[in-house]
Amino acid sequence: MKEKQIIKNETLLKQFAKGKSRDEIDDSIQNCVIYTRVSSKEQMDTNQSLEWQKKYCVEYAIKHKLSIKGYFGGTYESAKSDERKEFSRMLKSVKASREKISFILVYSLDRFSRTGDSAIYIAGELKKTGVNIMAVTQPIDTNSHAGALQQNIQFIFSKYDNDLRRQKTVDGMREKLLRGEWIGPAPTGYAFVKGAETQTIFINEKGERIKQAFVWRAKGVAYEQIIDKLKNLGLKMAKQTLTDIFRNPFYCGFMSHNLLNGEVIKGKHPALIDEDLFLRVNELKKTDGYKSNKANDNLPLKVFVKEAESGAPFTGYLVKKKGLYYYKVNKPGIRINRSMTIMHDKFKELLRYYTIDPSHIEPLAIQLRYTWENLSESNTSEKKALSLKLNDVEEEFYNLRKRHAIGKVTIDIYEEFSLEMKKNKEGLLKQLETLDQKLSNPKELIHFTCKLSANLAPVWESGDYYQKQVFQNSLFPSGLVYDTKIEHYRTPVVNKVIGYIADLSKGLGEIKKPDSLNLLEKSGSVPGIGLEPIQSQ
Repeated sequence: MKEKQIIKNETLLKQFAKGKSRDEIDDSIQNCVIYTRVSSKEQMDTNQSLEWQKKYCVEYAIKHKLSIKGYFGGTYESAKSDERKEFSRMLKSVKASREKISFILVYSLDRFSRTGDSAIYIAGELKKTGVNIMAVTQPIDTNSHAGALQQNIQFIFSKYDNDLRRQKTVDGMREKLLRGEWIGPAPTGYAFVKGAETQTIFINEKGERIKQAFVWRAKGVAYEQIIDKLKNLGLKMAKQTLTDIFRNPFYCGFMSHNLLNGEVIKGKHPALIDEDLFLRVNELKKTDGYKSNKANDNLPLKVFVKEAESGAPFTGYLVKKKGLYYYKVNKPGIRINRSMTIMHDKFKELLRYYTIDPSHIEPLAIQLRYTWENLSESNTSEKKALSLKLNDVEEEFYNLRKRHAIGKVTIDIYEEFSLEMKKNKEGLLKQLETLDQKLSNPKELIHFTCKLSANLAPVWESGDYYQKQVFQNSLFPSGLVYDTKIEHYRTPVVNKVIGYIADLSKGLGEIKKPDSLNLLEKSGSVPGIGLEPIQSQ
């Protein structure tokens, strides 16, 4: 009787029990999702393991009566970070699914994650929501403490293995850099010779345009103007990209990389520019000790003008008390100061020497058109001959690269002859550029140039700092020299077009009847640098 009472009491107390009884556990089919991944695009493109992973996971799901509710991954994602697009999408979907997901099936735990402690944390958070990670080739019951520990250990070992691989890869890349070989994509303006036994990098067409950008910048041309010039040459570039290029020593033959631990290594690739030009562009190579390109509209002639005897450049400063600007030469043993007013007045006087009489614009334009037509007719055969030579050089260069790529030409021979061929090609291109006079409207350009020649000083005065810099470098490509003994400028090199127009104008002034063009019959030669004096040369 007492035993019956005990049994009755236990039966009544069961209604206060928590959790489901074993009889109430649902043995129906549980839900799962499958996640597959490879760690490189190459593995994905060759389908090295994605289908294999999926096949094993599907077979496991069928064998264990799991209903597959989705497939995730199927692409290449590095497991060293849990910030993966497909991985994150899978986690989000599993947590938000209306159909309770019990398992995430993966081929092996390293397919899920190689982040160690982060992977352990994610697995723990998933487990709180009733989701278990199941590696079908490493099945572990994570509902037990021993199973959960075993899975965590495997996560840690996956991270350790990943760290070892990464260190070996990093060491290999560093050794490659120390040998002077580049890693990663070639910088803009360069390209790799495909199929070459040893790394071979050459300068492509973009490189020649970038080289010109360095020259422009060294002359003080503003970034916006350089970008416009490059765009006209068919090379679009953002300002930040241009800035990165100017600061990349790769273009002067050196390599800088995070793996080099603050060192700069001489590369095996050809230098696009020399070190001096690179340093000047980055304001590290100061011309005779002076910084060259701080913009100041009041001092556009600084650095552009050098002192005649020492060759040192004029810089500038402001006398705050007087509110006056001065140019100065500050070199040991030399102290020369000239007011901004004197230097600018003398410069405008120099410009007036090359300025033509406005009444000469029309007859000069006619004469220049005669000269243009004469030049265009006479250089056609020469251009054809140069083009044939250029084709021969390019074909020889192509054959050399091809023979080097397949190992028939050693790197020493390749470098020796490729350098010679590049110089030959550059020389031919410059000659062709000189002869290439294709203009959409030469008549309009000639008239514009003549009109500009009649207003040199006003045009210079109307510009800002950068516009004046471009104007100065275009008119006097080698800069100016100021002789303090005679208090005037000397002009080593003058824009050939402006000089030619000025000479013709002086000739017109000596003719008693300026309306007669008989004495100005088709002139012999005109400079081959083009009729655009406002462009830097």
